[in-house]
Amino acid sequence: MRILIAGGGVLGTMHAWSAVERGHEVVQLEREAEARGASVRNFGLVWVGGRAAGAELATAVRARRLWERIGERVPDLGFRANGSLTLVRTEAELAVAKEAAASPDAARGFKLLDAAEARELNPALRGDFLGALWCDRDAAVEPRTAQPALRAALTATGRYTWRPGREVRALTSNGVVDDHGERHEGDVVLFCTGAWLGGLVREVAGELPVRRVRLQMAQTEPLGEPLTTSVADADSFRYYPAYRGPALDGLGTGQPQGEVAAGHAMQLLMVQRLDGSLTIGDTHEYAQPFGFDVTEDPYDHLAEVAGALLGRPLPRIRRRWAGVYAQATDVGAIVHRERLADNAFLVTGPGGRGMTCSPAIAEDTAVELDL
Repeated sequence: MRILIAGGGVLGTMHAWSAVERGHEVVQLEREAEARGASVRNFGLVWVGGRAAGAELATAVRARRLWERIGERVPDLGFRANGSLTLVRTEAELAVAKEAAASPDAARGFKLLDAAEARELNPALRGDFLGALWCDRDAAVEPRTAQPALRAALTATGRYTWRPGREVRALTSNGVVDDHGERHEGDVVLFCTGAWLGGLVREVAGELPVRRVRLQMAQTEPLGEPLTTSVADADSFRYYPAYRGPALDGLGTGQPQGEVAAGHAMQLLMVQRLDGSLTIGDTHEYAQPFGFDVTEDPYDHLAEVAGALLGRPLPRIRRRWAGVYAQATDVGAIVHRERLADNAFLVTGPGGRGMTCSPAIAEDTAVELDL
């Protein structure tokens, strides 16, 4: 079977991987010269611990296994099973960590550590904190190089073609037409266009149950030593469903976020890149139209919190950016998957779980479409 994929981000590329693995021929089209959306503007986190119990957690656990297997075959993906530490600095934050660690759901791999145990696991953390919630299931990849590395491995199979600079403008009964007027024939068309929901997608699908979310992030100079785990602050408890419960309710009432963090719906996540630099973030903005610029106050807040956990100033920020991802409005949906025509399907809206869950989402698409 010949499968056409519109979209060069991680979701489209993982659909290409899944299809090629099943013996199909794939042509992947991307309107830019290279993926430039949320797939490269993220932490590269394979984030299992914070996922909602049920389908979301099961999908994340399965995706984590798939990432590891793919990483063994594609070393340039930069996969590493580094785990994560969510550091707590107050008794109210510690109560949330204790409640999460006591959960009977072993799939998350949670363990409560005191400050000495956390520093033993990650010696770069020399700031003041009471302890940490350790998740041994979490992992990381390199977001800026993941898609090129995966495409190189796909190309080597002889069943994959990459066509950048090609925006799909028309859907036909046996394929698509791009903005150069070139026809691409295929048995199935998969639209994995991320937050780009205008143009042909809007013409064919109309209004979708998907919202767009904007975030701000940054990358620093090298830290100068290994940050052996991914790191989060306790504000992340407020934004991930795994931590909901009485202790989190108490944190919300007894220790509300500060003005900047609350105003920008912030948490600190910090991941070290292979070159030693740190990716830090992030904010969440939901009301459109989004601004065209980035705001400085969130970066000051991130630098202050990260510096307090590291016990020294954060290295100089060398890159700042904003990104936009698509999120299904149905909170129970892992992704929005919709038939557009007899031969065409849209897969979008994984939200902030896109990098984590994309291999499993692609696998589910293949099963649902009987590819």
